[in-house]
Amino acid sequence: MAIKLLEKLNLPLKQRPRLLLTVLLVLILAAGGLWFWSRDRRGNASFRTAQVTRGDLMASISATGTVEPEEVVDVGAQVAGRIMAFGKDKNGKPVDYGSVVEPGMVLARIDDSLYVSDVESVKAQLAQNKAQVQYAQANLEQFKAKLYQATRDWDRAQKLGPSDALSQADYDAAQSAYETAKANVDVGKAAVVQAQKAVAQSAASLRRAQQNLDYCTIVSPVKGVIVDRRVNIGQTVVSSLSAPSLFLIAKDLTRIQVWASVNEADIGNIHPGQPVTFTVDAYPGATFHGEVGKIRLNATMTQNVVTYTVEVNTDNADGKLLPYLTANLKFMVAERKNVLLVPNPALRWVPRPEQIATAFRQPPKREHGSHGGAHAKPPGQEGKPETTRGTLWLPQGDQVEPLRVKVGLTDGTMTEVMNPELKPGMLVVVGEVEKGEEPANTASPFTPQIFRGRH
Repeated sequence: MAIKLLEKLNLPLKQRPRLLLTVLLVLILAAGGLWFWSRDRRGNASFRTAQVTRGDLMASISATGTVEPEEVVDVGAQVAGRIMAFGKDKNGKPVDYGSVVEPGMVLARIDDSLYVSDVESVKAQLAQNKAQVQYAQANLEQFKAKLYQATRDWDRAQKLGPSDALSQADYDAAQSAYETAKANVDVGKAAVVQAQKAVAQSAASLRRAQQNLDYCTIVSPVKGVIVDRRVNIGQTVVSSLSAPSLFLIAKDLTRIQVWASVNEADIGNIHPGQPVTFTVDAYPGATFHGEVGKIRLNATMTQNVVTYTVEVNTDNADGKLLPYLTANLKFMVAERKNVLLVPNPALRWVPRPEQIATAFRQPPKREHGSHGGAHAKPPGQEGKPETTRGTLWLPQGDQVEPLRVKVGLTDGTMTEVMNPELKPGMLVVVGEVEKGEEPANTASPFTPQIFRGRH
């Protein structure tokens, strides 16, 4: 057609190729502009949709925590000294991480040379004090004998009285001897008591020294598993105001806890007995179950964020859960069975006025909760009717129609919706194709078709 046009114009042959090229270029640009214009028109009218589905929904609160033994015993040293050796477990191996121990089993021995010397010294002092008791008792017997003699002499002196047969001096001497002997008996008794008290004091010192000697042998106070050994052979432990920690023993690893940090905004939905599921990185794909045991009241604040520690009890009969693993927890708040579900973006998307069908150009006033799903209700109120409402938009060609729904529970991804007109499989708008974005079924006419895949 372009060639016939050139022939009618009677142009010189040299100018015809240049004009032909110009005409072709204009036609190509016009076709490209037409394609981009139609593509832009189609993009403005393209919606992203999702189907309404029916299924189960569970609302939960997420938190992280640490796996902890339910009860641990910190075994320390009550005396100072150098670690000489570790005890043997039931397999005859030195006590170490993971060793199973029984009450009274030797865990470690501290150098006891100084404490043995203390015991021997106190024993010698005790023997000396016991001899002193015998010496005081012997003196007491002497004092009693002298008192007996002085008493007889004084009795005779009293019968005779000062006379020609007994001078006044002898009379006074007999009386003085009697009084002195009587006082000496009291002194002897006091000496015996003093010696006996010294024996008791030495005996107490011996018990103390013997106890310190016994403390050089560290024994397990409970049955359990050693989860931490904090000393090595040759290390010196110093006991001052507090006993240094040597071993950490978990009493029963079949019962274990997860200590979870829960934000203050969520703690109101947590209560004892609440079911919990959690996972650990050590076992991908495995889900563990437990329940809330206790909410600790000593909240902590980090960068103005208040968190509470929640104890979750779980059974560990198979021993898979190891102490101090990091756990990702979900506290089950509420659950719905066999309900209609839509993605949360379907409740947040709002069309432009020109996208709304003409009959619905005056949309109802936006109510609370129309943007996004509803929040889970507190425990104990799951069965009460929902009052939150929202709007879903149904695609009708290049326009959309609104559908008012009641909004129920949400898990952060899907939301429960209720309306008699809503059926599974219906399409709802969750967004629209951005301007310039390639729709799924749109392709450039200038792109070679040989390598184009199917969409």
